[in-house]
Amino acid sequence: MTTTDSPMLDLEQVKELLDEKLDAFNRHDFYVPSDPIQVPHLFGGREDIEVAAFLAAAIAWGQRKTVVANALELARRMDMRPGQFVREASDAELASFADFKHRTFNGQDCVFFLRSLRWIYQRHGGLEEVFSRGFALGRGSFGALAHFREVFLEVDHPPRSRKHVADVRAGSAAKRLNMFLRWMVRRDDRGVDFGLWSRVPMAELSIPLDVHVGRVARALGILSRRQDDWRAVEELDAVLRGFDPSDPCKYDYALFGLGVFEKF
Repeated sequence: MTTTDSPMLDLEQVKELLDEKLDAFNRHDFYVPSDPIQVPHLFGGREDIEVAAFLAAAIAWGQRKTVVANALELARRMDMRPGQFVREASDAELASFADFKHRTFNGQDCVFFLRSLRWIYQRHGGLEEVFSRGFALGRGSFGALAHFREVFLEVDHPPRSRKHVADVRAGSAAKRLNMFLRWMVRRDDRGVDFGLWSRVPMAELSIPLDVHVGRVARALGILSRRQDDWRAVEELDAVLRGFDPSDPCKYDYALFGLGVFEKF
């Protein structure tokens, strides 16, 4: 199915298509082996999964094979105990990551991210605590992501590193953070998302909007905004909540899959 030869669908037909593709793509044996989520799936401990997932999501742009390889490198350099590592690592141990690089995410950025994670687990009760507090403050995922950024930037950091922490107040779609939240919060019987967090409402998750998701959503007529920014996230969220108010973010599988795994 291509955007040039398919007629415009009404909302009922769009939902039917997305439900069909959701069923096809939301499968462990199909999705996990080709996605950065495979890295946190190597772990069984809660904090190991959280930290591995956060770092994999943080560098999830560019070629997927490279993302996976670099996320694995981070895990291995933490002795495959990422949760314990960020809690207990000394400044010298964190400084050893100064040679890490993934595209524009360099060693300075990596050390800062690890220091901020250490700060969050030592002083703020962990990632779930920070995000759940943000949701409790109001405005759904927008408030949660804005609060997270404030906490994450409490640690001294190079000014250049701020660009790697999505700022929804400045209009960022925050694709990677929304993807991380999907991994941690969504619960179903498919075995892809982890569903570890019970204090963050699944109904309030936002779609991880990137170029693939945006292109497919516009082709389907469920997104009119041309920019892939936070206003576009809100517009698309509203439609997807109409399809399933309790779990709107599940349609990320269908929209992303149609953009990556199928020609649409």
